[in-house]
Amino acid sequence: MNTATTQEKIHWGFWLGLVFFVCVVISILSVAWFVTKQVAAQESAPVTSVVVTGEMPYTTRQDVLMAIDSLPMGNFFKVDVNQVQQKVSNLPWVYSVSVRKQWPDELKVYVVDQKPIAHWNGEFFLNDQGMAFQADESRLRNGLPAFFGPEGTEQLALENYHSLNELLSFDQLAIDELVLSERHSWLLTLNDGVKLNLGREERVERIQRFMNIYPIIKTKQQDKQVDYIDLRYDTGVAVGWKAAKQEQKSLT
Repeated sequence: MNTATTQEKIHWGFWLGLVFFVCVVISILSVAWFVTKQVAAQESAPVTSVVVTGEMPYTTRQDVLMAIDSLPMGNFFKVDVNQVQQKVSNLPWVYSVSVRKQWPDELKVYVVDQKPIAHWNGEFFLNDQGMAFQADESRLRNGLPAFFGPEGTEQLALENYHSLNELLSFDQLAIDELVLSERHSWLLTLNDGVKLNLGREERVERIQRFMNIYPIIKTKQQDKQVDYIDLRYDTGVAVGWKAAKQEQKSLT
């Protein structure tokens, strides 16, 4: 009797253990199926939000959205941030771009625009790093000076502009046009219309000499205005004059 009872308990215990094991397996498989389904659903979810930020005085959010419009955005995990970066980098006013994905459905694009310092050879802009680029001039808010020079002298032109313009600013003057010839001779046109021929050497010293004598020269002839000053001489300058009345007519 005791033996039969023991066997019966073992029999029921086996089946209960088996049932429990089957239930555990089914539960694990169910959870795995659910998780897999959720992950698959998330992987196939599209990018629904594009956040565009940065330093963009010239590029607009619409420019960025149009640039990446042709890229597939239907699967968050398959969106290629390198492609997005390349497309936005091709926009004319863009200097640098960084792109990252924000789970579960957001794309973040950070844009830094070019910082134009001057026009370059009539067809380009020169940025604050001395690099030439092309872009739509209509987006400029303020006028820029014009630089002209041989290819490869962009950095040299920018450096001299900054140093010479800083000196001129003490007399409320500024460079409107800078011309660097093939022989590296410098010709400046100031914001009051006066042209300065600096030659090739001692540019800073010649600008300082100009600032010392310019107030005196302007008072020499009241009925005329300074047209140009040639500073290439060691001990003096050559001054060209124009009639003040002719300039007034040209302004009307």
